[in-house]
Formats: sequence, structure tokens, C-alpha cells
Amino acid sequence: MDNFSRVQFEKPDLKMLTSSFTVVDLHFHTHYSDGLNSVKVVADRARELGIGVAITDHNEIQGAVEIAAEKDVLSIPGIEVTSAEGAHLLVYFYSIAGLKKFYKNEIKPFMGHDLMSSSGLMMEEIIQRARKYRSVVVFPHPYSAMYTGICSYQFPKDRLDMLLHMCDGIEAINSENVKKWNLKSALLGLNLNKAITGGSDGHTLYHMGKVVTYSDCKPTRKAFLDAVRLKEARVIGKEINFLRKVTSNGVKLKTSLRNCPDLVEKNIKYGCKVINLKSRLFRENMSRRFHSKNRNEEATYIPF
Repeated sequence: MDNFSRVQFEKPDLKMLTSSFTVVDLHFHTHYSDGLNSVKVVADRARELGIGVAITDHNEIQGAVEIAAEKDVLSIPGIEVTSAEGAHLLVYFYSIAGLKKFYKNEIKPFMGHDLMSSSGLMMEEIIQRARKYRSVVVFPHPYSAMYTGICSYQFPKDRLDMLLHMCDGIEAINSENVKKWNLKSALLGLNLNKAITGGSDGHTLYHMGKVVTYSDCKPTRKAFLDAVRLKEARVIGKEINFLRKVTSNGVKLKTSLRNCPDLVEKNIKYGCKVINLKSRLFRENMSRRFHSKNRNEEATYIPF
């Protein structure tokens, strides 16, 4: 499969896709974190569209556990974990039992004071803990606003390179993201030759299926996750419009308000990091220009 066919920035024709492929929205939220809808409503919508879905609530697995009981809906067990740095990580599991063990042993003991708070685990620790289980580790929206994506000022280049090497895949298209960041995310995944995924990052039913991951495989968890991991899956979708983004942010606000102190603290810390880094880069740039100017003046000086 060539890289150009692995990521397609266009509206998915779900009727056509589902007639030939296994199709899954790999990033969706319920009311168990910062989404609007119940698991039953999400499952009903997935049935209507004829697609599978991964409920990936923030630091919570109840929604993923509940939808697994809906036997006529293909569900991929997952969770979106918030690292100590504030960046997000998607972890998908081959079984609900694996997800439950991971949550109980590796995440719950290190939870923040609120569901949407950062955990006490650094990003490397989360990935290493996920490796104890049959799982697929993906960086969602690597380029995004502030610190929620891995490609931010939180992570110096050497550390970022190491983290990107540790993951299985990159979320190439996220419907809540903006086009330029999705393009950069897609290029990142393709240039790294990583697995590619896509999902709506939906917080309301309108989002579901706007971005999907699909593969020519059996409609089972194992077959689908194997296809993702082996880079046999493709992604298709587009960003939702601005007004829909505003509506989605309004849905998330109810949860964010409870977590306001933590969000304020993270934004202040991140802002300080950005300011300090840009100040250092400015000083280094001015220093280079100054020394370059001096060298040029010395080279052109002609003594009489």
C-alpha cells in the first residue's frame, strides 16, 4: 500500500466503505468523561451507520466496558490517558480483560484529583506500562492546541524522538483538529512509517463517522487491531466546521469547569515554558547574527 492511499482528506462514504471494509471510528467520548451521550445512544448510532467504535474516554473505562456488552456492535476497547505533562495518549486493547487490568493496575492508582486531571505518570511510564498487555499505543492529535499533543514545547527534541519511537501509531486525522495540524500529523506518521489511525474525537453524535479507520479484514477486534499495527489500515475523513467545534467545546466545558484549577495551573506552566524557550531562541538567534556580522566586517576590512 502506497502512502498516498493510507490517508485521505475527504468526506467518508460510509455506505460504500462498509460494503467492502471493516470501518471503525477509533476516538469517541461518552458522558463518562467529557462527552454528551450515553453508551446506549452511542451504540445505537454506530449500528445506524454500520461502523464499529472505540469509546476512549479520558482516564476512564466504564463506557468501553459497557459497549463491549453490545455484541452486534464492533467495539475496540480503549482509553485516552492524560500524562503528567498534560499530553494525551490512546491505548487500544485486544480484550476488555486487558483494558480492565491496565486501568486497575497502571492508571487508577496514579489518577489526578479529578477525572480530567493529569495522571501522576510521565508519558514514557504510561507507554511502558501499556506494553505489559496486548495493546496498540497511538498518539492522538500530535499537533494540536497547547500541550495535549505530543509535538509541543513540553517535550525537547531528543525526548520527543524517543517517545515517537516508542509508540505504534499516529492519529493522522482528528475531526476536532484544524486542517493544518492534521496535515502535519499525517506527514509525521507517514514519515516515521508508523501505523496510521483516525477518529472523530467525537463528543456528540454528530461527530461519529466524520473520520474513520478502515481495513480489508474480518470484523473482529483482533483482526482490526492487527491490521492497524501492521500498517494495513487506512484513514479517511475531514474536520468538522467551526460552529460544530464551538458546540463540541460547549459540551466539554461542563467537565472542564470542575477541573478548572488544574487546567489553569497547566496553562500557566506551559505558557512559561513557551516564553522561556522562545526567549532563549531569540537570544541565540541575535547572538548568531551579531557574530556573523562581525566575521563579515573582518573579512571585508582592507588595511591601507
